[in-house]
Amino acid sequence: MKRLLLIASVAALCGALPAIVLAQMTTAPSHVTISLESQNDSGETGTATLQQSGNDLLVTLRVNNPTAAIQPVHIHKGTCAKLDPKPEYPLPPVTDRRSTTKIKNLTLASLLATPHAINIHKSPKEAAIYVSCGNIKT
Repeated sequence: MKRLLLIASVAALCGALPAIVLAQMTTAPSHVTISLESQNDSGETGTATLQQSGNDLLVTLRVNNPTAAIQPVHIHKGTCAKLDPKPEYPLPPVTDRRSTTKIKNLTLASLLATPHAINIHKSPKEAAIYVSCGNIKT
């Protein structure tokens, strides 16, 4: 009987330990702040804060030296060095040096699982020109 209990205990531990380790490895932070770096000699920099809010993701941008009064901004797959040109998540444009939005049913963990970047465009008329970008990472 003791032997059976010992075997059952060892089997339970063997199953539980990988689950505990996996849970610790997949725990994402509740927020990250990334630097937005100037592109194409724009001089535009800033920060983007991504914060989990329940099932939604709150995205807050603060921009220095904006190139226009209104600037399109998106989250793209890829990195600033190799950006997928098709936006995955459009964000409200930067106005008055800021943009804030809540993206429904999106987790920070899912963005961190694959390369993503936040990209700011020069203006609505010059959207092909990227002026600031930041890779979403911890």
